[in-house]
Amino acid sequence: MKLQMHSIHFDADQKLIDFIQKKADKLDTFYDRIIDGEVFMRLDKNDNNENKIVEIKLNVPGKQFFAKEQSDSFEAAADEAVEALRRQIKKYKEKVVLGHQ
Repeated sequence: MKLQMHSIHFDADQKLIDFIQKKADKLDTFYDRIIDGEVFMRLDKNDNNENKIVEIKLNVPGKQFFAKEQSDSFEAAADEAVEALRRQIKKYKEKVVLGHQ
């Protein structure tokens, strides 16, 4: 799946980008009509450790899925965002399938 990666006010290393890409690619196994997506990584300006934010937008025909998660690492936030998207996709697929019966 083609993902555009945006790191806001910092440079994401290739390892992080590859990690997020690999996680997001697994969503293809749940729904094969994902067109593309965008990932935004940013640091929140607060004093606690959970200041890493990952937002993921996925485009499918006629719809867009979105998840935003905050954690103490970009990897953990990406994990949570991908899991949230998986749940959204699953719910959407069930609705679409039920609507066509």
